[in-house]
Amino acid sequence: MSRRIDLVAEKTAIDVLRRRGIDATIIGEECGRIEGKNGYVIMDAIDGTTNASRRIPFYCCSLAFATDFRLSAVTDAAIIDLVNGDLYYASKGKGAFCNGKRIRVKEAGDDIVMGMNVSKIGPDVASKLAPVMARADHVRVFGAVALELCYLARGLIDASIDLRGKIRPTDIAAAYLIVKEGGGKIYSDGKELESDLDIRTRLSFVAVAQDNVLHYLGMAY
Repeated sequence: MSRRIDLVAEKTAIDVLRRRGIDATIIGEECGRIEGKNGYVIMDAIDGTTNASRRIPFYCCSLAFATDFRLSAVTDAAIIDLVNGDLYYASKGKGAFCNGKRIRVKEAGDDIVMGMNVSKIGPDVASKLAPVMARADHVRVFGAVALELCYLARGLIDASIDLRGKIRPTDIAAAYLIVKEGGGKIYSDGKELESDLDIRTRLSFVAVAQDNVLHYLGMAY
């Protein structure tokens, strides 16, 4: 069921893009890569497929445009919450917005709310996360990483962590720009997150409102 939802949603998104004359190379989880001429559209037609198939109301559609084949080349992004219709978007250097209102990460205090994906983690990742979970005041598992990162950019949560090494660039390309334009930070292996956009690439990341959240969680880079 979840696979069929992804296929139908992605085909619909591709058809809309082509009808609107967008001739960029399209990179998607289901289609892989469809060659075009100008730039790259990185899509996740439904992020949170399991949530959608189980009627858990937390899933979204994510689109990003990049001028080059790297996360840092993403210039425009849009994510729509498919449950309530909230539209998050950003353009490089112009800030992040939700439904036309500018959004910004929250100045973190000592009451940290954190999103974390712990699905099928191995003992090595579990050992890394155990002290972090012990320090965090509130841990949530949302099940749709792009929308979770929008919550970070909007100031609803203070951190988002996924150390499983399973995240695809298609999962976070749009959210990456929205978080950065909202004032947040995204790290991987102690450095600012950077990656190619290849569908075969897998990532881990730590996203925070400010660096002091890293210190609070004992993850200072």
